[in-house]
Amino acid sequence: MFTVIGFMLGGMCIGFLLRKRNITRINQIITLLIWLLLFLLGIEVGENRRIIQGLATLGMEALTITLAAVLGSCLAAKALWTWLGKKKKENS
Repeated sequence: MFTVIGFMLGGMCIGFLLRKRNITRINQIITLLIWLLLFLLGIEVGENRRIIQGLATLGMEALTITLAAVLGSCLAAKALWTWLGKKKKENS
């Protein structure tokens, strides 16, 4: 954990020191590194038998959580929209 925090702080310090320079290809480099990390994560997951055997269960849990989160967000947005509409009418 301290290693991760150390890398983040180190990157922040280097970014702070280089903030005046124009690094033109940094976005492409970051994108490439993220793709590489995702590929390596896929290899790691593919090698793990327990994850592969429980993929159906994990997928169903992920789908349930996703649908619940989207539904909750939609309901909260609708409630907020209604509340703001009533508040606007009261002020007019």
